[in-house]
Amino acid sequence: MDLAVVDLSRLQFALTALYHFLFVPLTLGLSFMLVIMESIYVMTRRPIWRTITRFWGVLFGINFVLGVATGITMEFQFGMNWSYYSHYVGDIFGAPLAIEGLMAFFLEATFVGLMFFGWDKLKPHAHLFVTFMVALGTNLSALWILIANGWMQNPVGAAFNPDTMRMEVTDFMAVLFNPVAQAKFVHTVSAGYVCASVFVLGVSAFYLLRGRHVGFAKRSMTVASAFGLAASLSVVVLGDQSGYALTDNQKMKLAALEAMWRTEPAPAGLTLIGIPSMKDRETHFGVHVPWVMGLIATRTIDKPVEGIFELVATAEDRIESGVIAYDALEKVKADPADPVARGVFETHRRDLGYGLLLKRHVADPRQASPALIQQTAWETVPNVPALFWSFRIMAGVGMFMIALFATAFVLCTLRKHQTRWFLRLAVLSIPLPWIAIEFGWILAEFGRQPWAVEGVLPTFLGASSLTVAQLWATIVGFTLLYGALAVVEVRLMLHAIKKGPFHEQQTFETAPDTPSDPSAGARAPAAAVA
Repeated sequence: MDLAVVDLSRLQFALTALYHFLFVPLTLGLSFMLVIMESIYVMTRRPIWRTITRFWGVLFGINFVLGVATGITMEFQFGMNWSYYSHYVGDIFGAPLAIEGLMAFFLEATFVGLMFFGWDKLKPHAHLFVTFMVALGTNLSALWILIANGWMQNPVGAAFNPDTMRMEVTDFMAVLFNPVAQAKFVHTVSAGYVCASVFVLGVSAFYLLRGRHVGFAKRSMTVASAFGLAASLSVVVLGDQSGYALTDNQKMKLAALEAMWRTEPAPAGLTLIGIPSMKDRETHFGVHVPWVMGLIATRTIDKPVEGIFELVATAEDRIESGVIAYDALEKVKADPADPVARGVFETHRRDLGYGLLLKRHVADPRQASPALIQQTAWETVPNVPALFWSFRIMAGVGMFMIALFATAFVLCTLRKHQTRWFLRLAVLSIPLPWIAIEFGWILAEFGRQPWAVEGVLPTFLGASSLTVAQLWATIVGFTLLYGALAVVEVRLMLHAIKKGPFHEQQTFETAPDTPSDPSAGARAPAAAVA
């Protein structure tokens, strides 16, 4: 396999995934914020809450369309750019994606139209149910996609079949309840809730700074502050659980993101900040916090945390075992009835993927020298500086979000919504959740390298037989298309925000906020909703 093709395939998938993930978190969070807002309307029957729900629903709809459009492209890439990956693990990976399409996508597609066009055709309780089903479908989509992704991180419930030369499902319930997938789902969804809360908070702060739609903005800000505080706290707690899941399933990723070159004796300390060097294989100017890493990784103070050097030594042993598995598999292919070869393969089958890592350098792993095996073992170490800083940026933004929403919650409780320094901070904070989320994606996916499926299939073996020219053509094409879509999406969002929640651009002060005001609910931008 031409490694330039592999690198370009990875680049293309990374670009499209990062772009797609600009829309997903906002969709996840706004969907349930709409449920909360509409629930208040159904309970109070105050028209202002109907207006609030419809306004944020417009922004949800714009974002939802772009998320669906970019997600479809990503799924096609599995067949176009990663055909051998799809062949090798398609029995397992394809099942959650198929269920996502049948269960979640069609659920969203069915109810999203009713949500937008059913305001005047459905009773309030019925429309609330429709909105809830859209939110449920959106979050179920994330669940099934993250089950598929979680299996790539921790391939449970499946085994390699030497007769078909493919991975096959052995326990679908293990795939479904994969601890890594469950941890990733709750962490990712909570991050989406934070993202939407910051968006609502920032736009509301913008209105308050301009003195426009003040009543609308105060109510939206109150919902965002409460929802965002709960979500930001859950992100940190669930992120900690996600990190704990790495202890048993992805020890190399854990060691890399902490730049832990040597095993830390108990109680293991945390490197708060430093300058990791892949060349020197050490972290310069590290600032260490005692005990913390042991508590995060092992939940104890009496267990060590393995370092990169020790994990590389383990990988070297597994590569040697994988060579034995590869040799036995070749004998099984030549003589499927050979009981000795099958017995040897069964003994070493779990290390076959490590043996396949050698194919990056030699056609037949059995011809690899001890020096090449040692070199390949070091290739199981991902880019330590990239993971180290990605984690710290993500975690730093997460801590800032807690402080931001705690302050917002206090100000809203005290009815000091128009504290101008905070409003400016809220507007400036709008990009931060997206930054943290994108770095979280880099941490999760880049940290898995060199594996497409952890310990099973090396990334370079999963790519299709494409040419460099074909890949550059599609990368340029996607970049231009997605760039145009980004401009359209941002302009539509800004236009809806500029237009405001009331059709005639009236501030809330001039629109009576009482159930007896029959026009208050009718001022939602009907054209924008349509």
